[in-house]
Amino acid sequence: MSEQLTLAAETRELVGKGASRLLRREGRVPAVIYGNKQDPVSIHLEEKALMRALMTGHFMNSTVSVELAGGPATLTLPKDVAFHPVTDRPMHVDFLRIGEHTEVHVSVPVVFTDEEESHGLTKGNGVLNIVKHEIELVCDASAIPGEITISLKGREIGDSIHISDVALPKGVTPAIIDRDFTIATIVPPTVPTVEDEELDAAVVEANAEAAAEAEAEAGADADAAEGDAAEGDDKGE
Repeated sequence: MSEQLTLAAETRELVGKGASRLLRREGRVPAVIYGNKQDPVSIHLEEKALMRALMTGHFMNSTVSVELAGGPATLTLPKDVAFHPVTDRPMHVDFLRIGEHTEVHVSVPVVFTDEEESHGLTKGNGVLNIVKHEIELVCDASAIPGEITISLKGREIGDSIHISDVALPKGVTPAIIDRDFTIATIVPPTVPTVEDEELDAAVVEANAEAAAEAEAEAGADADAAEGDAAEGDDKGE
């Protein structure tokens, strides 16, 4: 089960772009808590503490207890984190207020095991083609899986792994129920064709010709420059 995280926060008296910029300069990140039929609450978090939570790798599929100064803790589920397009610093966070046993919709990472026991991968030199790195699931907020493990034991080239092949934890169901979607396939190794080799050779030859032409042009430019310099010396005499 995914662990619960805890973040300390303070309420925001002022909102808007100017107030948010000031908070960020002070090492704080604006955020909001909403949902569960209650009014939204504007808060701000310490950027360093938020970064530590983000670095766990499972922030978006963990419940987060937001502890407001001078008030009770609020159980939430992170729904969105906005990052700066250049610095990648967190700019804003949205938290969904939930109850202890609220049914939630989360994306949980997939982990593949037993690759060494897959005949298609070890003996057939096949390639694991991962279609979905995460699976959208519906479950109780108190029982969010940290990951979904899928064994590749006995898998052969041409095999496909669908959601119906996966044993999900009790009480956990797929969010997509209208089709048996594919999570991964084992495909044959890519074998270079004669056309691929000919194309590679043509590219190498073209690059060599371009390099030779560039070198020749550079030499010609150097000779011309040397001639101009000599002519200038003659005139000076």
